[in-house]
Amino acid sequence: QVRLVESGGGLVQAGGSLRLTCAASGRTFSNYAMAWFRRAPGKDREFVAAITLNDGDTEYADSGKGRFTISKDIAKSTVYLEMNNLKAEDTAVYYCAAKIKNLRALNIGRFYNYWGQGTQVTVST
Repeated sequence: QVRLVESGGGLVQAGGSLRLTCAASGRTFSNYAMAWFRRAPGKDREFVAAITLNDGDTEYADSGKGRFTISKDIAKSTVYLEMNNLKAEDTAVYYCAAKIKNLRALNIGRFYNYWGQGTQVTVST
């Protein structure tokens, strides 16, 4: 049983930083891709960033390029999302997702098999 647990969300002022953590358990994840998606109130879920755990390839949505960094710790089966210079429009519930690495796009949510429960990020102005 794959389990993804997010943590690290909270309330931060605009311009501040947060680091989200996604701890995975239930199997060996070395051949997996993991990603962060978010859903803001009244909006559709959107891709934030993804990383492949074996070779560390990354992909980012334009909204986070230059501000967000996704990283991994394979030994801990953990993925991180470092978010800097946060803006009000980053306010959302952030979800961790995982899938076996394949040729399907990293930025499409429906290609992911496993999801966490989400962590709230609120950026105040």
